[in-house]
Amino acid sequence: MNYNLNETDNKNKKGKVSTWSALRSLLQLITHEKKNLLLAFFIILLNSSLNLFGPLIIGYTIDTYVQHKDYDGVLLFSSVLLVMYLIGLFTSYFQTKLMGSVSQRMLFTLRNTIFHKLQSLPVAFFNANKAGDLISRVNNDTDKINAFFSQSLMQFIGSIMTMTGAGIFLLSIHFNLGVAALAPGVLILIFTKLVSPWVKKKNAMNLKSVGGMSGEIQESLNNFKVIIAFNRRDYFRKRFEEANQQNYKTAIGSGLANNLFLPVFSLFSGFAQVIVLTYGIHLIAVGSFSVGLLVSYLAYSTYFYNPLRQLAALWASFQVAIAGWDRIAKILSLETDIVTVNNGTTVLSDAVMEFKDVHFGYDESKEILHNVSLKLSKGKTYAFVGPTGGGKTTTASLIARLYDPTTGTVLLNNKDIRSFTPEERTKKIGFILQEPFLFTGTVKENILYGNDVYQDYSDEQVGKVIEDANLQSLLTVFENGLQTKVISGGDNISLGQKQLIAFMRAVLRNPEILILDEATANIDTVTEQLLEDILNKLPESTTRIIIAHRLNTIENADEIYFVNAGEVTRAGSFTDAVDKLLHNRRVS
Repeated sequence: MNYNLNETDNKNKKGKVSTWSALRSLLQLITHEKKNLLLAFFIILLNSSLNLFGPLIIGYTIDTYVQHKDYDGVLLFSSVLLVMYLIGLFTSYFQTKLMGSVSQRMLFTLRNTIFHKLQSLPVAFFNANKAGDLISRVNNDTDKINAFFSQSLMQFIGSIMTMTGAGIFLLSIHFNLGVAALAPGVLILIFTKLVSPWVKKKNAMNLKSVGGMSGEIQESLNNFKVIIAFNRRDYFRKRFEEANQQNYKTAIGSGLANNLFLPVFSLFSGFAQVIVLTYGIHLIAVGSFSVGLLVSYLAYSTYFYNPLRQLAALWASFQVAIAGWDRIAKILSLETDIVTVNNGTTVLSDAVMEFKDVHFGYDESKEILHNVSLKLSKGKTYAFVGPTGGGKTTTASLIARLYDPTTGTVLLNNKDIRSFTPEERTKKIGFILQEPFLFTGTVKENILYGNDVYQDYSDEQVGKVIEDANLQSLLTVFENGLQTKVISGGDNISLGQKQLIAFMRAVLRNPEILILDEATANIDTVTEQLLEDILNKLPESTTRIIIAHRLNTIENADEIYFVNAGEVTRAGSFTDAVDKLLHNRRVS
């Protein structure tokens, strides 16, 4: 499956999703707000009706009372208008408050939905997409949608209702004059239909560039130490300037597109007013129209075209929201290819882990592992050695089921590893990554991350568990023990200390298989000896898989595999493994 969101964005330009179908799918997220939306709809209908009857009452008052100087009637209907407009004021306030609450709940639901979807996607998805772009989709794009729902949606619906009602009044009062008054509106609709796809495209490009710039900033800041170490601030500036320039261009393009509607709508609105005034005066001159009706007509014409001018601004907001939703919908439409299957058939084997004719590639164009078959027995220590890029970490990732093989089968406890749920699998397999990641908090919180057994333990209880697991010596390297603070990314502690935390985190889960991917690469020799002693004290049933470049870390392995050019072969004895490594280095 292609998990690259930018590539799917480009492909979907050919098969475009209509604006209204995108809106329908977006509205499905707030179906639980149906009652509140119906109430808001009723309030808008009431408010629009009150406003629409105003011009009719004004026209009637002019013809019946003003021209005959009947001031009692004028005061009476003025009072009626005042009451109507006051009711409209309160209904508008209530509707705004109601939709504000709905939009905030929708924003909460939308961001929750995206976050849960992200948690369900495989590692391949995060390898294919920049974190900054994902953050932009979760924060920026959802905020655009929220702005439309909280500020524009009901205004949008209210404008359409007012326009519809005004059009009905225009046609019912005088059909011919109504047709003439509405003619420019038809031209506006045609213009909007033709221009809207272009506006949506410009907004989508702008949102994509915002995500790209966010990704560039996030990537550069994460690697700022390297930038400083190599004194390549110029490279940072150049990359940011390119992303910022791209964002500037797309922002100018989307701004021009979004502001195109207003002057065009205003122009056609002016034409309509001129038509009504000219034709209306002619009708009064021939005696088939009254002054009061002309005043009402001008008001209804304004009620028809003023909402159109509002819709010009609202339509731009709507296109931004739909463009944002398109980017979010790309994430929500993805499904993980790491699924649990029902094939739990037990295979007779004495191996705790087995590869059968496994092939794997991160994409279809290049295969990383070729026809790998191996067996790992319970309680033994296995070492995977070989040159950089040979496939060692990829093999370990398949053992932990971070990926599934392209073809072939991986067996865990004599069953297809895909038949285990993620919870079952992670309890059985511990993985200490080459670059462990820590969360903001304390050493204790990071050690117990994902470990439900000890989650509610006190410091004393956790200390006892660590002591029973022979890990107490590792805890002494932290100044404040379990309560040592860990800042974002663990930048306040050394890489070696990070690996110690990752080591304790994995061991306390008591896994059946423990994978160490260069776990001792950044640890001093004294601490490395401590780790080796602890590994030797693990339960006899624990299978250890060690990926290493340093030969002393694999000297005591029960079995050594040589991984090179996508092939995994038995290396024989330690001496044979050393000879293969040296031969490979001479050849390369």
